[in-house]
Amino acid sequence: MSSTLRRRAIAPAAAVGALSLVLAGCAADTEGPTAGGGDVDCSEYEQYGSFEGESVEIYATIVEVEADDLVTSWTDFENCTGITIDYVGTQEAETQINVRAAAGDAPDLMIIPQPGLLQRLIADGYVSPAASSVEDNVDEFWSESWKGYGTIDGTFYAAPLLASVKGFIWYSPSDFEENGYEIPTTWDEMMDLSDQMTERNEGPYRPWCVGFGSGDATGWVGTDWVEDAVLRTAGPAAYDEWVAGELEFSSPEIREAVDLVGDILLDPQYVNGGFGGVESIVSTTFNDGGLPILDGNCSMHHQASFYEAQWGEGVTVAPDGDIWAFLTPPISADDGPAVTGGGEFVAAFNEREATSAVQTYLSSDTWANNRVALGGVISANKGLDPSLAGSDLGRQSVEILQNPDTVFRFDASDLMPAEVGTSSFWTGMVDWVSGTVTTDELLSNIDSTFP
Repeated sequence: MSSTLRRRAIAPAAAVGALSLVLAGCAADTEGPTAGGGDVDCSEYEQYGSFEGESVEIYATIVEVEADDLVTSWTDFENCTGITIDYVGTQEAETQINVRAAAGDAPDLMIIPQPGLLQRLIADGYVSPAASSVEDNVDEFWSESWKGYGTIDGTFYAAPLLASVKGFIWYSPSDFEENGYEIPTTWDEMMDLSDQMTERNEGPYRPWCVGFGSGDATGWVGTDWVEDAVLRTAGPAAYDEWVAGELEFSSPEIREAVDLVGDILLDPQYVNGGFGGVESIVSTTFNDGGLPILDGNCSMHHQASFYEAQWGEGVTVAPDGDIWAFLTPPISADDGPAVTGGGEFVAAFNEREATSAVQTYLSSDTWANNRVALGGVISANKGLDPSLAGSDLGRQSVEILQNPDTVFRFDASDLMPAEVGTSSFWTGMVDWVSGTVTTDELLSNIDSTFP
């Protein structure tokens, strides 16, 4: 089922008559009401201008608690600028935006979760170039690679918003300590550690636990494995060529990465702890995939930072807690950190000044700090204070994203054409681990679907 959430900032009845005085006070004494009932220094919002009585619609797939936090994150901005932000959240937004835009009913702004969708909307002529104030923020607070995902043919359209870090290896610190395991610093060391762990193979235990299941999206977990391997073995330039279709799946570079992943996922001595053999990978949901670590039935699980929410109540995620994580190691110890990940982008469908003001605010360090302080999310905004993240892992993830030496690349399957990224790549990984296709067949089949 889809759900729709609509939020409008409405002043309490007793305060409606005084609203204009409150806004005037922002300009006069630089203080106004906050979402928490205190005062906010409106001087930092003066740069956006005054728009009393104007409204801006933001459209997104974000619903429920996360949507409530979004609304809270811009309350001060609304109070100080006079803009009412009308938030419309629906899980159908990615498909409905095409209908709305074609009918001339596009929102003012949309939070877009995939660069591929952003590119299609730009190609169809629906998205307006971002204002210079938005681009100035992105130049100051974001890396060139993040800006590049919102830039088409040299024109900048959309600013990054939130982010996630993929490629973490989840483990139990107590399990590692009790068995004398060391955190691997290279891929080879990770394989040596996997071999060491097989000495415990008995009953349901295996070193790795994996789950590909995700309804219609089953298989995306496997693509994440391959993307991490490609970035580490072939490097960022080859990764970009692969995403663009200039480097085929059947090329030696991509074949090497898939083989490395296969050394783990196709080996019954390595998988699938707590669930069964290799054949259980597809029937195991990604939500459940890492949970056997808690039962001692596996020791490692490859999954993104957002998996922190899957461990459940009472499980401490910390370096000395029940669960912690390290990044998938590089091929060579001399290589710097490399991560794949995801994120969202804010695109405008008109050039109204109020629209630009909201888009500028959402690209700022002020908004990033306001939103992350509410918990549950992180951002790659370089002006974000990592200490505001709601968990140890969140703080570590922010520091990884802010590290100037980190090579970041967006999830490849989200960047590739839909015929590949969310179709043949996903389903191909399912067929591969199920044993219905060989590695050569997997790669050639995906190549045949690339437009």
